[in-house]
Amino acid sequence: MKMNIGYALEYQCPQPTPMIMNLNVHQTRAHDLVRADEMKTDPWVPLAPYRDSLGNLCTRLVAPPGLIRINADALILDSGTPDRIVRNAQQVSVDQLPEDTLLYLLQSRYCDTEKLSDVAWKRFGGTPMGWARVQAVCDFVHSHLTFGYPFARATRTAFEAYEERKGVCRDFAHLALSLCRCLNIPARYCTGYLGDIGVPPANAPMDFSGWFEVYLQGGWYTFDARHNVPRIGRVLIARGRDAADVAISMTFGSCTLQSFRVWTDEVQ
Repeated sequence: MKMNIGYALEYQCPQPTPMIMNLNVHQTRAHDLVRADEMKTDPWVPLAPYRDSLGNLCTRLVAPPGLIRINADALILDSGTPDRIVRNAQQVSVDQLPEDTLLYLLQSRYCDTEKLSDVAWKRFGGTPMGWARVQAVCDFVHSHLTFGYPFARATRTAFEAYEERKGVCRDFAHLALSLCRCLNIPARYCTGYLGDIGVPPANAPMDFSGWFEVYLQGGWYTFDARHNVPRIGRVLIARGRDAADVAISMTFGSCTLQSFRVWTDEVQ
């Protein structure tokens, strides 16, 4: 299966503004690109790509005063199969976890595990360990939170989402992965493209999506507490401890996002 993926962002800047963009397809999917997701700007400015400490491909630039348009349009191959389900994947005890997974047991900016630990153990301490426990967490978060774009708030933590019972996809992911960390299951935040392929089209503008991965026996596995069903055509952009690590853009100065468009379409 082929998919056309891309974005078009417009910023209005009153003065020269340094920016860091995190918009490239992740290195684990780069080999699937048929047409590269080459970032372009109008007006043209120099672009300086680099890898951050988590392995994500980022780009530095300085936006000039006025309007700048940043866009990319790529073609990527995809298996066309839904996210894997491995029901017999077992939980790995903390003392046996690989060292590079331990970071994803810790509290982070949006994942305030200290406030959720009692909730996690009371609700899920009696569930079967491994895949079944993670799925139980997803089932709970999926039913506990109400999704809505008007509920978006950049400062909302996982505990606040639990208390307020509403949010957008990043809040679903933050709460679910925080509960997993409380249960000694390494969990990391993911952002990327997820179009309406194999499901009825959503009556809302396309956006980047947030989900999470957990480490169980055999490696890392994808879970999505917002949709809570295996999806087709998921394209990873970046991974991190939470959304603070994978923001699509960071601006160092006053500027206004004038326009935001994302697309993910199957190509027949």
